[in-house]
Amino acid sequence: MFVHRRLVVVFSALISAGTWATANAQQSVESQDNVIKVTSPRLERDLYETPAAVSVTNAPDIQEGQQRLQLDESLDTVPGLFFQNRYNFAQNLRLSTRGFGARAPFGIRGIRIQVDGIPYTLPDGQSQIDAVDLDSAQRIEVIRGPSSVQYGNASGGVIDITTARGDEMPPGARLRQDVGSNDYYKTTFQANGSEGATSGIATASWLNYNGYRDQSQVEKGLFNGRVSHGWGAGQRLTATFNALHTPKAEDPAGLTASQVEQDRRQATANAERLDAGQDVDQQTLGLLYETAEMGTGDLAVSTFFTHRDFAQQLPFPGPSRIAYDRQFYGVSTDYQQGSEVAGLPLTWVVGVDLHRQVDERRRYSVSFNGDVTGQTQDETQNGTTAAVFAQGDLALTERLNVSLGTRFDRLRLSVDDHRISDGDDSGSRTYREFSGFAGVSYRLAPRQQFYATVGTAFEAPTFTEFANPDGSGGFNPDIEPQQALNREVGIRGSLGQGIRYDLALFSIRVDDEILPYEINNRTFYENAGRTERNGVELGLKWDISYTWRVTSAVTLADYTLKDFTDEQGNDADGNRLPGLPQEQWVTEVEWRGDGQRFAALEWQYVGDLYAENSNQTRVSDYWLLGIRAGDSVRVGSQKFSVYGGIRNLLDEDYFSNIRINANADRPIEDRGYYEPAPGRTFYAGLEWAF
Repeated sequence: MFVHRRLVVVFSALISAGTWATANAQQSVESQDNVIKVTSPRLERDLYETPAAVSVTNAPDIQEGQQRLQLDESLDTVPGLFFQNRYNFAQNLRLSTRGFGARAPFGIRGIRIQVDGIPYTLPDGQSQIDAVDLDSAQRIEVIRGPSSVQYGNASGGVIDITTARGDEMPPGARLRQDVGSNDYYKTTFQANGSEGATSGIATASWLNYNGYRDQSQVEKGLFNGRVSHGWGAGQRLTATFNALHTPKAEDPAGLTASQVEQDRRQATANAERLDAGQDVDQQTLGLLYETAEMGTGDLAVSTFFTHRDFAQQLPFPGPSRIAYDRQFYGVSTDYQQGSEVAGLPLTWVVGVDLHRQVDERRRYSVSFNGDVTGQTQDETQNGTTAAVFAQGDLALTERLNVSLGTRFDRLRLSVDDHRISDGDDSGSRTYREFSGFAGVSYRLAPRQQFYATVGTAFEAPTFTEFANPDGSGGFNPDIEPQQALNREVGIRGSLGQGIRYDLALFSIRVDDEILPYEINNRTFYENAGRTERNGVELGLKWDISYTWRVTSAVTLADYTLKDFTDEQGNDADGNRLPGLPQEQWVTEVEWRGDGQRFAALEWQYVGDLYAENSNQTRVSDYWLLGIRAGDSVRVGSQKFSVYGGIRNLLDEDYFSNIRINANADRPIEDRGYYEPAPGRTFYAGLEWAF
C-alpha cells in the first residue's frame, strides 16, 4: 500500500505539472502538431480528447528485431497487460488486462480482439489469436478497461490490430529467415505494390519450432493478404484474406511441483502417451467499404466470414478428444458525423453489429492407450448477437469535452443436441443487456489531458464455460454473466525534454465473477460472489536524444475475491484473485546509431501470484532480462538487414503459464499448475529487401 500511495502522490504532481503547462503554453489547442488519432473506441478522435486509457504501438516496435511470434513482444510495455503461455501453441497466448481474461485456460476471454475491422472474438466472448499476422501488422491500439459501449460482450478492453494495405511502404519484396534455440525456424516472404488508386500486399510465413519442453513442437503456416482500391472523394473498398494452417501444435500439459523439480523440460506421461495437441485450419475473408460522401459524415460498412476446422486431444484420458467445424460471419456498420447542439460542437457515432457463430461440435472418450472408446457429444452450438450503439462527444469549451454512450445487446446462445440416446440436452439462453458510459476530458494544455470515466460492462459465459459439472450436456443452470462497474481517472501528456507519460487509476467492481476449477482433469466454471480490482498504471517514454530512448511501464493492482466460497467449501473472502500478480514493471532502453543500427535492453519484473482461489499455492516472483540488436546495409536498390536477440539472459527459472485452479479434486502437491518456461534462448534473422 505504501507504493500505491507514492504513485498517488506522483499522480497529483503530474496534475500540477499539467496545470503549469497550461499557464505557460505558447500555442492554442487547434495549432498542435503530430496529432495521434485513435479509432479503436469507434469514435475517431485525437488521443488527447479520448476519455479512456488507450495505448498505441506502431510498426517499428512491433517488428524491429523481434521474432514476431506473439503479441507480448509488441505490447509488453503497455501498462496493465499481463501475458502468459507464450510457448504453448496448443493452448495459445493468454492475455489479461486489469484482471479480465485471467481465467482462460486457453485462448482469450473477456477482451475484444479485432484485426482490420474483422472480429476475432466470437458472440459468446471467446477469442483466438493464432491467426494474427505480426509480420504485416502496422498498428495496434489497446483500450484498457471495460468497453461494452463500443463492442458488447467484452468486459476487459479492446485490442485493435491493423495490418498493412500495401501503400504505407515503397513497393518491393522482402524475404526473412529466422533461426534460434530449441530448433526454431521461421521463413517469411512479403510483397507489396501500388498501381494508381489500387494497392496490395501479401505476407506468407512458415514456423517450425520443437519447443523447450518435450511434446511441444509446432508447425504453423500463415498467410495474410489485402487489396485496397480508392475512388471518388474518400471512398475506399478493402478486401482482406487470412489463412491459418497448423498441422501440429503439441501440448506438454501442466506439471506438479515435484515434476518440475525432477525435470523442467518433461511433458506429462498422459500428454506423450495420447500425443496431446491440436491441428487447425482457418480461413477468413473480410470486406470493408468506407466513404466520406454519406451526407456530411463518414460511413463504414464491413462484412466477414470465417471458417475454422479444429481438432484437439487434451492431455488426459476420458472425454478428451474434441473436434468442431465453425462458421462465424456477420456485418457491422457505423456512421460518424460532426454537428452542433445549442451552438456547441458535437461529434457522434451510431452503429449496428450483427454476428453469428455456428459450431458443429463433437467430443469423444479416449482410453489410456489413445483408442477412441465412444462419442460423448454431438451438437450444434449457435451464438447470435444483435446490437445497436451510439456515442457522442460534446465540446462544452475549447478544452472541455463530455462523452456519453450506450449500447443494447441481444445475445442468444443455443444448443441443438443430436445425440439424444442419453437424453436431449438441447436448450437456449438469451441475454438482453444495456451498457452505459460517461466520461469527461479536459485539455490542460495542447499536449496535456485529464480525463475521468465511469462505465458498465457485461461478460457472458462462453459455450465452453457453460459445461455442466454433473456430466450432463446442455447449459449449466447455475452460471450467469458477470457484470462490471468501472471507474477510472487518468492524465496523459508531455512534460518537455522528450518525456511523455500516461497515468491511470482504476477501480472496478465485478459481480458474479466467472472462475474456473477442475474435476477429473476437466475444467468447469462457477460464479464468485464478486471481485474488486483497484490499481495504478503508469507508462513513461523519454526520448533523451535521437540516439537514446527509455520506455517504462508500471502496474500496481489489488485483485480481491469478495463474498465467495469455492467449490471445495473454502471461504475465499479477501483472497487474491488467482493467476494475477499485483506488481509488474517493464523497462526498455533503446539505442540508435548511424543508418538503421539499433540495440535494446529490456528488463521485466513480475510479482508473485497464487495458483488457486484458496491462496494456498504461491508462485514466486521473477526478473527477466533480454537484449536485441540489428543493422542494415544497402547495396544499390537492395537492403540486407541482420538482427538477433537473447531472451531470459540471466537463465532465470520461471513459469510461462500457471493453470489456475487445476486438478481441484486432488491434493495440492499433485496438482499440475506449472508450465516451465525456457532458460536462456537465442534467435537471429536475416532480411533481404529487393
